[in-house]
Amino acid sequence: MALLSVERLRVEFPTRRGLLVAVDDVSFAIAPGEVLGVVGESGAGKSLTGAAIIGLIDPPGRIGAGQVLLDGRRIDNLPAEAMRRVRGREIGAVFQDPLTSLNPLYTIGRQLIETITTHLDMSPGEARQRALDLLAEVGISAPKRRIDHYPHQFSGGMRQRVVIALALAAKPKLIIADEPTTALDVSIQAQIIALLKRLCRDHGTAGDHGQHLARRAARPRPGGSGRHPAGLGAAAVRLRELRAAAANRCA
Repeated sequence: MALLSVERLRVEFPTRRGLLVAVDDVSFAIAPGEVLGVVGESGAGKSLTGAAIIGLIDPPGRIGAGQVLLDGRRIDNLPAEAMRRVRGREIGAVFQDPLTSLNPLYTIGRQLIETITTHLDMSPGEARQRALDLLAEVGISAPKRRIDHYPHQFSGGMRQRVVIALALAAKPKLIIADEPTTALDVSIQAQIIALLKRLCRDHGTAGDHGQHLARRAARPRPGGSGRHPAGLGAAAVRLRELRAAAANRCA
C-alpha cells in the first residue's frame, strides 16, 4: 500500500471574477522510502500541491475535488487541530527559503526542542539530546555550541540544514520539500539534495520534492494526468530515472 496517495486533486480559489483553478486533476502515489520529484514550470502548481497535502492552503483557497490519503487514511478533510497533529508528526516540510522558515527571535535549539516535545513523549533533556543528534546528522559542526545560536548566525546552506533537522525532528513518515535549494548558491544545492536523499534512505522516510533543477537534469516524461489552466503540465518523474543525469549535473 502507498504511504501517500493523491487522487485527482483540484485546488481552486474563488474570486470576484469567478473560480480560479490553480491545480486540476493531479494524481500520484509514493511508497514508503521512495522519493518522488514533481517537475514543472513556475506557476505549474508544484508548491500548491505540496501545501494541499499538508493542509496549508490559506482561505479562500480550498481543495475543490479529489482526496489525499496517508497510510490509507484520508487527511484532506480533517479538522484544523487534527491536521496540526499530522503536520510535523507524520509529515515534515522543508520550504524554499530557510530564513523565513525559522523564527529569528528564538535559538535553533529552542525551535528544535519545542518541535520534539510537542510531537514526541520526551523530557526536555531527552529532546535537547535528540536536537544535538539531529544537528550533527545534518552536518552542523560543533552542535553543542551552535544549538544556542540564532538563525541569523548561520549561512543560507547551514540554515537549510537546520530546517531539514526540524522536518525530521518528530520522526515523520513523509517529507514534503518545496524546492529546498532555490534560495541557495549553486555550490550548495547539490549538497542539500544529496543530504535529503541520504536522510530519506537512512530514516526510511518517503519524500516529495518540487524541483526546478530536475527538469534541467533530464528530459522528464509525463507521470500523471495533472493539468494547469495555462497549459503548463506538471510532470511527475521518479528520481531513480534522474540519478545518472543529476549526478552528471552536480559533478
